[in-house]
Amino acid sequence: MSEDGYISINVWLAGRSYRIRIRQEEEEAVRKAVKIADSKVQEMRNNYAGKDDQDFIAMCLLSYAADQAIDSSYNPLLQESLKILTQKIDDVLDKD
Repeated sequence: MSEDGYISINVWLAGRSYRIRIRQEEEEAVRKAVKIADSKVQEMRNNYAGKDDQDFIAMCLLSYAADQAIDSSYNPLLQESLKILTQKIDDVLDKD
């Protein structure tokens, strides 16, 4: 491992090799993420028309970003916390 705590690894995504620097303790998670992303690119290739891998990678990125935006706003724990907070506010307002 290098002195700054980072290692260089090669990963394959959409048929291309990328050399990235990561923390050693993150290697397993990064490799898993690359595997998931590569599978998603393959899924896009099989299900959608596209000119090249850049189209499929862009579609995967958009899909991921949309999922993150939707999931963050519909988080059950967040919704429950908001419900409790709203009830507390209503209770305080009803006392007046």
